[in-house]
Amino acid sequence: MIVYRIRNFEEYQAHAELMQKVYAARKELEKSLIHKWRKSFKVKGYSYPVNRNVKFHVDYMYGGDHSVPNWRERLVCPMSGLNNRMRAAVQLFDIECAPYVQDHIYISEQVTTLYRHYSSRYRNITGSEFLGDELVPGSINLVGLRHEDLTNLSFPDASFDHILSFDCLEHIPNYRKGFDECSRTLVHGGRLFFSVPFHLNSQQHVTRARVSPDGVVEHFMEPEYHGDPLNQAGCLCFRYYGWDMLEEIKSAGFKDVYAVLYWSRDYGYLGGEQVLFVAKK
Repeated sequence: MIVYRIRNFEEYQAHAELMQKVYAARKELEKSLIHKWRKSFKVKGYSYPVNRNVKFHVDYMYGGDHSVPNWRERLVCPMSGLNNRMRAAVQLFDIECAPYVQDHIYISEQVTTLYRHYSSRYRNITGSEFLGDELVPGSINLVGLRHEDLTNLSFPDASFDHILSFDCLEHIPNYRKGFDECSRTLVHGGRLFFSVPFHLNSQQHVTRARVSPDGVVEHFMEPEYHGDPLNQAGCLCFRYYGWDMLEEIKSAGFKDVYAVLYWSRDYGYLGGEQVLFVAKK
């Protein structure tokens, strides 16, 4: 797997220009793997979390026109249950953050397959879900779920070596307060490792909705709801991020922020060039 680390929009534009032929070849390879006459099919590859060769399961759920799979979400390891983006999060966390098994880690999810995988590897991990505005951060409900609000975490300063958040910040109206809280609760030298919906070809964010001062949600585009394991109705997406996000994270107290661009046929990281982010305090 080849990984590129990009720190601003100009660097990305230069990278994308050099990669045009590579992108075209990858797209053709992905097309060759699709079995359009089947509802699902298998793709051979190596699953990093389980350390072995597998046949990944692929189907057309969330696939738009149902002719091309949503590779990011629906290319699933049969042994771990982790999809494309989750397996990449496991592998790239190891590569980019080099965690020790005893490191203190916070992850902003608790009922997912990905949380269960991380919790099996790291002894000092804390997971949580957002359970409602009326609850006190840090409280635990009757089934053992911890409630946290990423904009108002219950943890003391410098509590964690790493904070992990995957496809979460787009659902938070005041996302910059979320970056502030991550910075506050990380140790010096700690890392925020995360993903968000991201427009690689945009400097600016695309704001889909916002909360007005009187608490009313204002929509600027057709409302978009993403899957939520605790809510069948899904969770409203407020924005798709652009490259301005990296400077916003720096203003929250991080000294280095970069995008990790990756793709791999061998590991089953398909669907064009994917992106995760690392912010070092």
